[in-house]
Amino acid sequence: MTDTFGTSQPVRRREDVRLLTGRGRYIDDLDEGAHLHAAFLRATVAHGRIASIDASAALDAPGVVAVFTGDDLKQAGLGGIHARPPLPGTEMDPPIMTPRPGLAYGVVRHVGEPVAVVIARTRKQAEDAAELVFADIEELPAAVEIADATADGAPAVWPDLAPDNIALRWHKGDREACDAAFARAAHVTRLRLRNNRLAGNPMEPRSSLAEYDAEADRYTLTCASQGVHYMQEVLCEHVFDLPREKIRIRTFDVGGGFGIKEQPYPEDVAILYAARELGRPVKWQGTRSEHFLCDNHARDAEVEAELALAEDGEFLAIRVSADDAMGAYIACHGPFPSIRNMPNGLPLVYRTPVIDISVRLVMTNTASIGPYRGAGREQASVVMERLVDTAAREMGIDPIELRRRNFIQPEQMPYTSPSGRTYDVGEFEAVLDKALALADHDGYAARRADSEGRGKLRGLGIACTIEGVGAMPYEGAIVRFAEDGRIELTVASQSQGQGHETAFAQLISERLGMPFDDVELRQGDSDDVPIGFATIGSRSMIMAGSAIANTCDAVIEKGRAWAGHLLEAAEADIEFAEGRFRVAGTDRDIELRELAGKVRAAVAAGDAPPDLPDTLDSEEEYRASEQFFPNGCHISEVEIDPDTGDLAVVRYVAVDDVGNVINPMIVHGQVHGGVAQGIGQATREEVRYDETGQLLTGSFMDYAMPRATDVPMVDTGFHPVPSTTNPLGVKGIGESGVVGAVPSVMNAIADALASRGARVDFDMPATSEKIWRALNPTD
Repeated sequence: MTDTFGTSQPVRRREDVRLLTGRGRYIDDLDEGAHLHAAFLRATVAHGRIASIDASAALDAPGVVAVFTGDDLKQAGLGGIHARPPLPGTEMDPPIMTPRPGLAYGVVRHVGEPVAVVIARTRKQAEDAAELVFADIEELPAAVEIADATADGAPAVWPDLAPDNIALRWHKGDREACDAAFARAAHVTRLRLRNNRLAGNPMEPRSSLAEYDAEADRYTLTCASQGVHYMQEVLCEHVFDLPREKIRIRTFDVGGGFGIKEQPYPEDVAILYAARELGRPVKWQGTRSEHFLCDNHARDAEVEAELALAEDGEFLAIRVSADDAMGAYIACHGPFPSIRNMPNGLPLVYRTPVIDISVRLVMTNTASIGPYRGAGREQASVVMERLVDTAAREMGIDPIELRRRNFIQPEQMPYTSPSGRTYDVGEFEAVLDKALALADHDGYAARRADSEGRGKLRGLGIACTIEGVGAMPYEGAIVRFAEDGRIELTVASQSQGQGHETAFAQLISERLGMPFDDVELRQGDSDDVPIGFATIGSRSMIMAGSAIANTCDAVIEKGRAWAGHLLEAAEADIEFAEGRFRVAGTDRDIELRELAGKVRAAVAAGDAPPDLPDTLDSEEEYRASEQFFPNGCHISEVEIDPDTGDLAVVRYVAVDDVGNVINPMIVHGQVHGGVAQGIGQATREEVRYDETGQLLTGSFMDYAMPRATDVPMVDTGFHPVPSTTNPLGVKGIGESGVVGAVPSVMNAIADALASRGARVDFDMPATSEKIWRALNPTD
């Protein structure tokens, strides 16, 4: 196949053939022959002091090679994993340090924390022997929920945090101006909201393979990651105190990330240490149970929100006070959803002159909180859109009309929000209008009457959202011309299902006029990839895509110089189109790959002019000082059985402005997946602990993931308003489905319950029991 596919074409993902036919390469597929296996003994209490660890029985077990504890790692001088320093443009005081050790040392702080690692010849031997390690742990009182941790006399998760377990107090906005706005307001809407704790649940649990080369004094960690550079940074700078070149990170195919796999974990530290001590590769294969216990959870916030409105519904100010749980250890990016992404999103797409946002980061004896698809942006959307719908209901204003009265208008762009973010472009009312048409809003009254005729309650929910995504703050790309005619593209971003192999190839194909199938994507090796960060925050096409565009431009400029030389023309007379350099106004031309070969031959023969580049291979980067702002309108309809509280999401429409669309098929898929996750959070999913810190939702028997029958057909549409701040005009799409779905579905439930005089004053998820109790109050 030699087709040239450019952007805006719905090209099927070419990686899917490989993955669906079992030719993917995951960590669990690796067999290094002589590698050993690791299994972990984990804490069975949420908080306790380690008195002693007896590994004698495990050491006598068949196949066991070694047992290591936190004492071993401490004596070796290994540090802990801790929060990343503030990113540029983030107002954040450094939080208290809570270094997360490879193995617990002295104290355990949540159920499931690794206490010891057993290394054996087989996985089964390691797992059996781990059960023979005896840890004498003196149980201490635990602070499990946010309210428990901040109460008077609460147990201190960390000694320095007594008496309230607050690791950081953070504020943005103008309190005095906000107080004045609320004082003159004709109406104030107040809500208490809970952002429920979630587990990310990628298809592939985390697994890692650690190796150590004694001669080179160099480690290699092969793991499922969202970007090798950040994994390398944390391990080198936080844990081992080594130069970057001393730890190599490799990543192959990744079975989903969603934010869970962006950072190294204690297990990675422990097996790297074991590989060094034993002189053998060590592999750990995580299980779903370990994922629920130990991988970063997400969300878990208590929020009080207020919206001040004038008599005509004009928004005057918003005040938000949030307590966000961090778990027992502050994850690498744990604070940023709370103190960066959530405030950056407020007050969404509405003219609201004043904000007052206060956030407290609270430590609890639970698994750590980290980014997960949405990563605080969904919290901003839930806060604002729930306030808007509730205010409309309280003031007797149609919720669509209330939004129209307060939209930021296109002629006001660029618009700087009170959160300090500058929106470059946006047509928010036009997006709403397109969504209403796609949702057949005019026919909603008839559909509601039909539902009522069948004894059901029907509700409609709207969410007009915007996100601050991307940046952080650079990404690079390398384009190389292989001798066999292929083009090798190397990037530091890491695909976990986003379709990079297809979409990035489309960019190369369009910009360089090369056959789509002749572009090969290389990623996932810290020894080879260019400057970059990771695939997080909906940033890959914005950042890596823009770096690819810049690199293609560099290839073309080098090619013009060489083409002018070979075609005996002035460089200014050389045109480039459809993969060929041509002397303007003539039929003299040369194909790009042919030119690359001639350059290679001339350089090898010593015939290259000194003023010309010695290769067409190029490496460029893209840097961004500001975020980017995808926005959209999501509209959902729900049906509720008032006799049982049973809920069904029966219609869903999403219209998104993601700027220029590179591959519509991939973008549609991103929206579908995000909507499913948003519906899951709104209606089913929640991580729960009991009062002692024992995990109650440790499997899919207890943690209610949405199924296919819970998600309706999703109608998607685009309203592209190209970004003016990157060369591709893109804005990002990875998280918009979640950000729109959670508030849209909750607003639809509220609308349905309001028809019976009930209120949504319960916490997410909106289970059937909660809905039934709202419809059947006992007081």
